[in-house]
Amino acid sequence: MVHNIARRVVIYLKPPLSFEDMVSAGTVGLVRAARDFDPSHHVVFKTYAYIRIKGAILDELRGWSFMPDNLRKRISMAHQLSRKITEQTGTAPADTELAEKLGITLEELYETFENARAQHFISLDGFGEDAPVLSNLLASAHPVAPEEKIEREELIEKLTEAIRQLSERQRQVILLYYQQQLTMKQTAEILEITESRVSQLHASALFNLSVKLRQWKDGRL
Repeated sequence: MVHNIARRVVIYLKPPLSFEDMVSAGTVGLVRAARDFDPSHHVVFKTYAYIRIKGAILDELRGWSFMPDNLRKRISMAHQLSRKITEQTGTAPADTELAEKLGITLEELYETFENARAQHFISLDGFGEDAPVLSNLLASAHPVAPEEKIEREELIEKLTEAIRQLSERQRQVILLYYQQQLTMKQTAEILEITESRVSQLHASALFNLSVKLRQWKDGRL
């Protein structure tokens, strides 16, 4: 379980973090889950362990999420501008439009997306430690408690609408990676593009989804 969760995080990592760091953090979460698990709460251990492992990995990501002030400012400006355009037009701006509005090159924009990946992982796959993750929402439905059903269905509806508004290539990457659970390499082979291009499309899609879902959480959608 630890390796499976860590494997889904690898693409969001920037140096000095590595897959081994995520496995190490997840293992700590598993050990703590085993130590703290109380069967009297009528919770399945696998579910409880998953939450603790995921939480430990998210904590590790947050702990290393430092970045230069100028890069943090650029990410913030990109979010604000994308949000403004989305609110005005109803659709996310194309990467070329966003880069032009920010006064940077397309390559610099993709670099910004790449550096923001860990933040997007936390916001999309971590609304809370016990929240449904993006991959789970896009995969086959799992049984959920009645009290969670309405909130989950609303989240799926908003997420589906946000994905529908992505470009065709972005949408393909998201669905192949999260719904079909293919690797970046497999996705690149299917789409007949380079793996680095898949990574760019993935980072761009996560950025746009993050903007849309934050609007929804703030009550603007």
